[in-house]
Amino acid sequence: MFSLPSFKIPFLNSSSGRFPSIDLPPVEIHDVETAAEKRPRALKHLLKANHANYSIIYHHLRFHNHTPHILGSAYILGGTREHLNDIYDKEAEELEPWHDSPGEISKDDWRDFLGKREYQRAFVDFFEDQLVAKGYDWKQLLNDYLFEGKEPLINGLVSGLGHPLIHLGYAYELNSRTVAIESLALGACFYSSLHKYIDNPTYMKPSTLRSSSLLEILGKVREDKRFDGLYDHRSGDISKVFEEREDAFLEYWNAWDLPDPKKQFEESQNTATAILMATDQPEEAKFDFFFVHILTTSHAVRILLPLVPTRYHINLVRQWWLFTLAVYIAQVRPEVKLDTINGYDLKGRNWKFVVDKALNSTHSLDAHFVKALRSMKVAAETWGDDSQFYLKAAVKFADEFEHWGGFGAAADVKYYYPKNQ
Repeated sequence: MFSLPSFKIPFLNSSSGRFPSIDLPPVEIHDVETAAEKRPRALKHLLKANHANYSIIYHHLRFHNHTPHILGSAYILGGTREHLNDIYDKEAEELEPWHDSPGEISKDDWRDFLGKREYQRAFVDFFEDQLVAKGYDWKQLLNDYLFEGKEPLINGLVSGLGHPLIHLGYAYELNSRTVAIESLALGACFYSSLHKYIDNPTYMKPSTLRSSSLLEILGKVREDKRFDGLYDHRSGDISKVFEEREDAFLEYWNAWDLPDPKKQFEESQNTATAILMATDQPEEAKFDFFFVHILTTSHAVRILLPLVPTRYHINLVRQWWLFTLAVYIAQVRPEVKLDTINGYDLKGRNWKFVVDKALNSTHSLDAHFVKALRSMKVAAETWGDDSQFYLKAAVKFADEFEHWGGFGAAADVKYYYPKNQ
C-alpha cells in the first residue's frame, strides 16, 4: 500500500558505511574463450567473426548488432553448431561492415567523445588497445572504464534501449573479452543524459508516494492524468517523458521503496514479465517490441548483480526502473492484467516445449524472441516457480508469438525493426 513518505537515500547504509547488496548466486559461466569442445569453439569463432566483420551500430547509426545476444542465448539453451551458424548467417544479412571514424580516441580525451556514435570504430580500437596494455585482462579493463570515475559508464547503460546493458551481461556470461569490448563501446556510443538521474543525487527527490510494489506504482501512473496527451500512439521515443513530464516522472521513479532490495528485485523481474505478457497487445498476435526490452534488461541485471561491485547494485536496479517507467509511459500505459498469465492453461507443456520453440520454431532466428524466452527461464530458475508464473508466461509467449508490434506508426517499424517489414 502507498504510505506517507519517509524518504532516505537507498544507496548507502549510513550506520555501517556499506552499500546495500543484492546477494544472488551467479548463473553458470560458459567459458567459450578457452573451451576445447567443438560447440563452444564454434560460438567463439562466430563471436570473433561478427566482431571483425560487422559494426556494432548500423542503419544510419540507429540499429544495434544483436548477434552476440542470440548466439549466446541459443548456445546456452543447447543449440547445435549448425543452428549457431544459421543464426550468424541470418543476422549477417542485415548488418553492415565497419566504417572508419572521423578520428582516433586517446586515453586523455575518450570521455569527450561519449555519445558520438560515429566514433564506434574508434571506441572499439581504443578499448582494444587498452586491453593489450592491461595484459588482456578484460575484467580489469571494465573496472577502469566502466566502474571508475566521477560519472562511471555503468550508470548510463540503459540508453540505447538498454542494449549496452544486455551486451555486458553476455560478456560476463560467456566470459568473452570480445563481447566485453563491444559492450564498452556501445555504452560509450549511446551515453546520454539518462545517466544524470543516477549520478546526480538531486534527482532523488522525496516523493509523496511510497510503495515497494512496482505494479502498484504502475497502476497509479496509468491513472495519472498528467501523462494524458503526451503520446497519441505507442512510441519508442522516451525522450518526451523527460523533456515534458520530468517532475511527474520523478515522483513515480522515486516512489519505489526498497526495504529488502533482494525481495524488491525479485518482484521487479516478475513485473518485467507481466508488462510484456499481461498487457493488451498492440495488435492481435503481436507482442510489444519495447516491452521485451524491459524483460531482457532485467535479465541482464540479474546476470550482473553477483559479478559487479556491490556499490552499483542499487544503482543498476534503479537504472532499470528508470528505463522501465519511461518505456511504460511511452507505450501509453496499458493495464497489467495478471490473470492473463495466472489463468493460462499449460495443457501439459513445460520448459522442454519452451526451449524447443526457442531453438526449432520459425522464430528461432529472431533475437528478441529467443532472448525473451531465456530471460523468463532464468528468472524461474533464480527464484523458483511454484505458481508456474514464469512457465505460463513463457509457454504463452512461445505458442502465440507471431510478430513484434508497439511501434505505433509505420515509420517507427522501419526505424526500430526492419525485420517487421
